[in-house]
Amino acid sequence: MRVTESCAECLYDKQKNLSKDENYLKEIKSIIDNRGENDTSPYLVYRFHEVYEKYFGKQAPYKDIKKKYNDLVLSIEASVREKIEASEDSVVKALMYARVGNYIDFGAMNHVDEDQFLSLLECTQMNERDEPVIQSLLNQCADAKDFLLITDNCGEIVLDKLFLEQLQKRFPKLRLSVLVRGDEVLNDATIEDAEYVGIGKVARVISNGLSIAGTVYDLLPDEAKEALDQADVILAKGQGNYESLCKQGMHIFYSFLCKCELFTSRFDVPKLTGIIVEEQD
Repeated sequence: MRVTESCAECLYDKQKNLSKDENYLKEIKSIIDNRGENDTSPYLVYRFHEVYEKYFGKQAPYKDIKKKYNDLVLSIEASVREKIEASEDSVVKALMYARVGNYIDFGAMNHVDEDQFLSLLECTQMNERDEPVIQSLLNQCADAKDFLLITDNCGEIVLDKLFLEQLQKRFPKLRLSVLVRGDEVLNDATIEDAEYVGIGKVARVISNGLSIAGTVYDLLPDEAKEALDQADVILAKGQGNYESLCKQGMHIFYSFLCKCELFTSRFDVPKLTGIIVEEQD
């Protein structure tokens, strides 16, 4: 997904909020102004982090924030599972919960509010726009051998685990894998986080090898490329994965909340609307 001018301005403003150092901002502006046609926002932010470390050292980690939201969602895991299993279609309901979990995004959101997140968890109905896409996803899972979930944020991955549990029950022959970040970036989930919430009990966990808040195929290690290439069905969570994977010639389902103007305008919806779309290869 190409970086628009408004998106470029937003990226630059966020770096200005981190530092007013003129030399640092000059390098950031150069990266933005000289970006390639196929460069995406997650990739540019990845390059920004490299420049930031050169000037100031590593950014403050999100370790405490990640644990806070993993623990928060783990604390309600049992009650959410009960609601999922009591619903008319447990796979669909679990998918809707997992989509709401995408709210916990310290990259796209200026402020993450715990109360608002819990309130959103009460709004997990499938809308009319979702229905044909979800039906397509389920139809393809019925005939598939390998399913790959590309994860996004901590806290959200607990709800992803509940979705995978239901998917495994519906399609017991389906081999499940999850792709996580290879190193710390914002509050995105890593292998350590995946182990903490227990998602490895229902799926094979694979690292993308990078501290990048997206999935850039050319930069992936061989295991991650193989997982993408061999998956019969791919579900990518979050705006960053959508930005970095769409229009790359792959058949992927995407699920996320629209959290910034770029996405609300693209899909013509209000902020925090849940989206699930299918991109054909």
